[in-house]
This record gives sequence, structure tokens and C-alpha cells, in this order.
Amino acid sequence: MNRALRRSATALLAAAVLALTGCAGAAGSAPSASPSETTAESTLSGELNVYAAASLSGAFDAIAEEFTAENPDVTVSPVYDGSSTLVTQILEGAPADVFASADEANMDKAKDAAIDPALFASNTLVIAVPAGNPGDVKSLADLAEGTTVLCAPEVPCGAASAKLLTAAGVTVQAASLEQNVTAVLTKVAASEADAGLVYATDVVGRDDVEVIVPEGAEDVVNHYPIAALADAANPDAAEAFVAFVLSDAGQKILADFGFGKP
Repeated sequence: MNRALRRSATALLAAAVLALTGCAGAAGSAPSASPSETTAESTLSGELNVYAAASLSGAFDAIAEEFTAENPDVTVSPVYDGSSTLVTQILEGAPADVFASADEANMDKAKDAAIDPALFASNTLVIAVPAGNPGDVKSLADLAEGTTVLCAPEVPCGAASAKLLTAAGVTVQAASLEQNVTAVLTKVAASEADAGLVYATDVVGRDDVEVIVPEGAEDVVNHYPIAALADAANPDAAEAFVAFVLSDAGQKILADFGFGKP
């Protein structure tokens, strides 16, 4: 074979090898996708202002932590207070993106500002007394005798307290009427009162108060709604936060803090 023919044969052999190699690559596993193709990274960012009932503070702090773990560019800024106070602030133009109320009545006040409110939790009342129960409180009737603090009537825990006491035929002259349930519990824990009516979730894990479940508590249930707000400065993050609260992960956190199902 002359030199020209040898060069031609070598070229044909190389082409054949390359073709076979290409076929093997096509038949084998496809190349691994880049991280950006396999990992769904959050596109959410910015500040998210969540206005939530005081009774939600522990649970929503935990929810915010998990939410930001999934959306690291979002900063959740919670504001906790009585639902009636929060809805007043929202209607006056407070920069809220999400509103979570401890009752449906206060969410109804924000109906023109709230987008499709959804129930996400429930709660009931208990009698809280200082550790050691120095006032020897045993029932709702005892609240009429000692020093008792309650939530104000316009606050969800106050409305629920009034309903519970009325059903039991008990009239209480409260030593003070507080604007949120946290203030009631603070006074009881500090022994500034013999007792107070608070939510069952407020006393979970506390050793500075004792709890009495009053008769009829199961018949007075507060249902909690949540909604993104129409004027939210961060509407995408607001919608995502609401979805997280309603998700299995959010519901598990709420259950861990003692909340019932919606």
C-alpha cells in the first residue's frame, strides 16, 4: 500500500472510532445537570411585614425562621399585638403585607384590604394562675371573687372570655382589661392577679403559671384567619408566606405550639 492510501485508511479508522465513541455517549447516562437546573432556588426577596395576633408570636417566630430558610433573601418582620389594634393600624395605612387575626370578626373589618382570607388554626381559653395558685382558684366562679385580669372586650380573647363567662353565669369585675392576651399572662405570671383567662397555647411550656381548663371551654373556640393584603409592598412574598402557613410544614409548627386545626 502506498503512503497516500495508508493516510486515507488511517483517517477512515479514526473517524469510525470517533463515531462509535459518540454513540456510546448517547446510549449512556446523560451528563449531570448544572446546579441551577436541578435546584429550585427562591426568587423572593425584600422585607415582609407580618401583622399577627399576640397569641401567635411563638408559632409565627418559628414559621418565619423556616420560611426564611427556604427564602433566604426575604426578611420577615413580625408585628404582634391584639387583633383589634392591628386591624385599626392596617386600615389607617400601616405597611402590612400579611394579616393573621385571632378571630374572624377582626378579619371581617379588613375585608376590603384582605385577599381571600383562609382559616389556619383554632384555640380555646384556659384559666391561668400564678405558680402555686395562691388564690386557690379552681373554676370560673372563683374569678368573680379574686383579682382577675381579662382581655378587653374588643380583643378576640376578650370577646371569647365574655362568651365563656356568660355561658357559665359568672360576672367578673376585672382588675384590668388588657389590649392583648400577652399582657394578661404577664400580669398573672408576675402575681399581679390571682387569675386571668388566656389561650391554651399561651401557657405551653411555661412553669411560672399553672393552668385550669374551665368547664365549657371546648364550646368557645376561636378560629384564626390569615390573608395577604391588597396593598402589600411585597405581594409575592406575602402570598408565599400565607401558603407556607397553610402548608403541612406550617400546620405542624402550629400544632407543636398547641393550636388546633382550623
